[in-house]
Amino acid sequence: MAQVLRPNTTGSLFATDGKAHPLQDTLLVVTLVLGITAFVTAMFHSLHLISSWTGLVGIITGAYGQFVSITTRQRFGLILGLGASAIGLFLGMAHGGLFGGIVGG
Repeated sequence: MAQVLRPNTTGSLFATDGKAHPLQDTLLVVTLVLGITAFVTAMFHSLHLISSWTGLVGIITGAYGQFVSITTRQRFGLILGLGASAIGLFLGMAHGGLFGGIVGG
């Protein structure tokens, strides 16, 4: 056998440098969950409040996650979450916005 198998002792799927990154991994998971939620709820016109708010929060957490990310795998997942969050936010805004289309007055 040409290669020696080394066990993954870090316990993190996204740490390619051999170190644990709990903050970055948490931001990655939160961004992905918010992005998927925003994307799925954006497909329904009546759920525009959920899609726009989760999209906005997903973009904020994803942007901060990009700022503090260390490995390429983390950045890849964050970009997927950011894209889904942005689509959810944009479609949620088109369907009624953050406040349900309420106009003061």
